[in-house]
Parts: sequence; structure tokens; C-alpha cells
Amino acid sequence: MISRQFLTFVLYVAASSASMADDVDFHEGIFVVNEDWYGHQNSTVNYLLPDDPGGNYWHYRVFQEANPGHELGCTNQYGAIWNGRFYFIAKQDKDPGASVAGGRITVADAETMKILYQNTIIDPSGAQCDGRGFVGIDEHKGYISTSNGVWIFDLDNFEVKGRIEGTSNPNAGDDTPNTNPAGSLYYGQSGTMLLADGKVFVCHQQSGILVIDAASDKLVSHISMDIVSDGAGIGSIVKAADGSLWASVAQDTHGTGSSRPLLLRIDPHTLATETVPVTEGMFGPANSWYAWTPDAFVASSQSNVLYWKGGMNRWFAGSQIYKFDCDTRETSLFVDLETEGANWKVYGCSLGVHPDTDEVYMSLYHEFSTPTYITRRYSPEGEAICDYPMIDNYWFPSMFVFPQAKNTSAVADISVSETSIKLSGKLLSLKNASGSTLEIYSATGACVLRYAINTDFFEQSLALPAGIYIIKAGNSIRKFRI
Repeated sequence: MISRQFLTFVLYVAASSASMADDVDFHEGIFVVNEDWYGHQNSTVNYLLPDDPGGNYWHYRVFQEANPGHELGCTNQYGAIWNGRFYFIAKQDKDPGASVAGGRITVADAETMKILYQNTIIDPSGAQCDGRGFVGIDEHKGYISTSNGVWIFDLDNFEVKGRIEGTSNPNAGDDTPNTNPAGSLYYGQSGTMLLADGKVFVCHQQSGILVIDAASDKLVSHISMDIVSDGAGIGSIVKAADGSLWASVAQDTHGTGSSRPLLLRIDPHTLATETVPVTEGMFGPANSWYAWTPDAFVASSQSNVLYWKGGMNRWFAGSQIYKFDCDTRETSLFVDLETEGANWKVYGCSLGVHPDTDEVYMSLYHEFSTPTYITRRYSPEGEAICDYPMIDNYWFPSMFVFPQAKNTSAVADISVSETSIKLSGKLLSLKNASGSTLEIYSATGACVLRYAINTDFFEQSLALPAGIYIIKAGNSIRKFRI
């Protein structure tokens, strides 16, 4: 049996010799968006091919390689692939130690990484407005969350169209530098967002969860975290495989990283909520509003489970990864890095679940002052599969971004009767479905079909991106792939 130490050595040799190749297939691997070394250089993107047969696993700084003379902005925490484009959102446009100005908004072709657009500001007036996250709404529109509200982004013309009323930071307006985390812009930020049931759910540091109608761009509801516990704050929000939403609970709104051992379940259609305690003796998901990052709180799209990093009240605790079963409501310890004795910890929010394999990836480091990082790959059962050592650099990884499938369109043949739904040969039996609504959602939460079921026979073919979809009719829910 090959020892883990020998395998790690072999991978390190391969990783040290890896370089950007002209024929890298950006459909096959995993992107890692890095904060990179603040005060020295702009943010970067690395690309991991975890099953490369030649052992050429890592390709470093792929954005710079594809765009000589161009770089991302400073502390780029968020990246998302939407309809064939890669949207990068940075806090500022240029690191103090960098020689090249990047952008708060950068858009690239997801297949080639070639830059399509870049802008140094988000608020068209030029006022303080640091980037946070991105969510795609449809082929024409996306939202950008910031330190001062949620902004509508025209994807056709690459134009910020305005801020959604009611989402702004009530503390904005002073002259504190936007790089100062003690400034007022760091007390009412908008962070993680997701699309579900035609609505965008926004984590707002002071207000809790803002609910925006994605069609009208209007704030239509608000979920205060006081319903969970007095004085509680929001951390982040994820969508489980069954379509339910789950929010993590911060100890308060001050952004210290402290969490409460609770989750908030939300029905995206009715907005009904349920407070669910984490299993006794275990920690809730850590959060980060101070020096904001997307949290290490993620959902599987294959199984109805969530994963998160938690520990003794602080965001910087990174040794324990928990797994939560949304059906049984049980929390278990998925990985305990402390027991391995190698002093590895998960850095920041760098935790992800592969949408196809259901495997869990995490970026590990030793200390902030040590430029040694690896990415580790786990089975859904918590068994370590492989380590991918990296060249020495202060990467400070942010988030994993899994690419879209190479086959970007497929035809789904749908037929619906009062008793059954047949979709691409897969049959879903219905009971007492007449009068209910058939809804089909993509993995991003976009509703691709809504149909009121009646006694008439309904038949339609849809051209959809290949991927995972959720079909819901009455009380029947099923996941399927096309």
C-alpha cells in the first residue's frame, strides 16, 4: 500500500513543476479564487485538475496568464460562473503593493479566462462601495452585493444600473477609508446572496435577511434574526438539495466571528421559518463580517446535507468541519484536523462541495506567517482521498468555483398529467396534484418552468444547460440531471 507521505511527496514534485498550458480545459477542473497577499499583490486565481493523468494538477495565476498586463482587484473574495462568464468581485480595485490596477468588478469568459470587462468602481457616483458577492438572475441581469447595498448589474452592457432601495448601509457616509475595517462601512454590509423561488435572499449585517423580488428589483420582505434569538445576527445562507434555505446565526451584529449553535430554516416560497439547534456539544457555522469573506458554510447538491467550519467562537478556528443532515437534523463531526497532528487548519471560507462527485474540497494552511498550503479532497464519508500541495506563496484562498459542464445545452422533454410527470424518461408519480403547481429549478435557484397542473395534458421541450435540477409538484420533490 502506498503511504500517504510518499503520495504527498509525489504530488509536491508534480505541483512544483506545474505551469499554465495553452491547452488547459477549463471545463474539467476547479477554480480557486485567492485573496492573495494583501499589501504586496492583487488577487489571483489558481486552477486545479484533481484527476490529471500526468500529475499536472496545479495551474497558477490563470487570469494573469490569459490576460498579460491585466490583474484582478484587491482582496477579490468572490467568484461565480454564470451563463458562460466568470464574475469576479473585489473589495478594492488595486492592492497597495501592486503595480497594476485591477477592478472591483471583473468579467471573463469562463472557457478561456479572457477578460471581457473591468471597472474600478461599483457605485457610479464614485462613493465608497467595496465589492462583496454576485448572483446571476437571468441572462440579462445580475446583482452585486457591497459594503453599501445591493446593485443591479446589466449583463448585456456591463453597466451598474442602480442600488436596490432599502438595501443600503445605514452607517455609510463618513470619510473613513474603505480599507479600514473599523470604519462605518463595516457595520451594515450586504454579503452572501442566493436566488430561490424568483427571489434573492441577501444577508445584511444589521437587518438580517433581505428578500428581493428578482423580477421587479424591489425589496419585498425582511427576516429579522431576532426571531431566532434576541440580538442575534446573520452569518450566511445556503440552499440545500431539497430547495430549502438554511441560514447560519451570528452571536451578534458586530462581526467578531462568534456564532450561536443554531440554524434558521426558510421556506423560499412561503418564507416560513424554523429555528433548528445544532447537536449539543458542537458549534454552529463561523462567520466573518469583520474583513468580510463568504463563510465556510456550504451545501451539497447531491445529498440533503450541509457542511461548515466551526470552533471556539472565532472565525479563525479552522480545525473542525461539521456535517448536518437536513432530514434528520443531526450534526456530526465530519473532519477533525487536530487529531491528525500535522497542524493543518482550513483557511477562511475555502470549503466546497463538488456538484458532480459530492466530494468535499478544502484549502489548508498552518499559520498566517507560513506560505505553505495544500488542497485536500475528501469523500462524502469524510475519508481523505488526496492532498494537492502548492508552490510556496501567501495565497490566502477564498472560495472554490466549480465550472459549468462542457455540454451547455440539452433538451428536456416534459409531459405532465394529473397523476404523473415524465421528464426526459424519468417518471415522477403524483397524488392529488390537480390544482397544484409544477416548478422546475436549476441548481442556482432560477425557476425555469412554472405550470399550474389541471386535468389537461401538458407537453413541452425545454433547452436547458446541462446540470442538476429540482422538480417540485405539490408535496412531491425530486432531483434529476440532464
